[in-house]
Amino acid sequence: MISHSRRHCVVELQALPCRIGQIRRIVSAQLRHWQLDPLIDRAALGVTELLSNVHRHAQPDKTCTVEIELRLGRLTVSVIDSDPRLPVLREVRAEALETCGRGLALVEAVSEAWGARNRSDGSGKVVWFSLRAAPASAPPARPVRISAKPVREPARTAIVAVEPGAVPEPLPVAASASLSASASLSASASAPASASASATAPASASAPVSASVGIRPG
Repeated sequence: MISHSRRHCVVELQALPCRIGQIRRIVSAQLRHWQLDPLIDRAALGVTELLSNVHRHAQPDKTCTVEIELRLGRLTVSVIDSDPRLPVLREVRAEALETCGRGLALVEAVSEAWGARNRSDGSGKVVWFSLRAAPASAPPARPVRISAKPVREPARTAIVAVEPGAVPEPLPVAASASLSASASLSASASAPASASASATAPASASAPVSASVGIRPG
């Protein structure tokens, strides 16, 4: 059975090899949901070792409960079983061939703190370890390239302030047409007058001139 709240998750199971892998995946998914991706590997390794100890040493049965709690910036993973005997961390030598006690050594190596205590009602024990919670860092922002095309601005219209009397007003079309017609008529009328004047000038020049001569009597 799985029950969880916003920052608390509880899983009850039989500590069998086929179930330990499932619990490891559940823990990983829960930490990913809480955005604690940097803690997934260490938390999954620690809970695997604690469940393996229950499978090897717990009596009279392998029933246990896994609790995951996030509080005040710290993640705590606990395994509760029905065996009241507390585990003992043994000093493991590099050349030692025995495998007993190595689980707790790994838990101590991957965690910041760990411990074991008996339950208040005497029905079993609790083995736990804790990690400092650090939210997953956001991926670095990638630069976005924007190709800017030149934009042609429309031609600007110049507005000049002019005084009303500085610019002559244009004449109407009808007035300008009548002026042109009267000018043409005046020119045609003056042309014959000039011609007649030039024609009469030689006639006056060729007219005989009468002169009176006085003769004194002899």
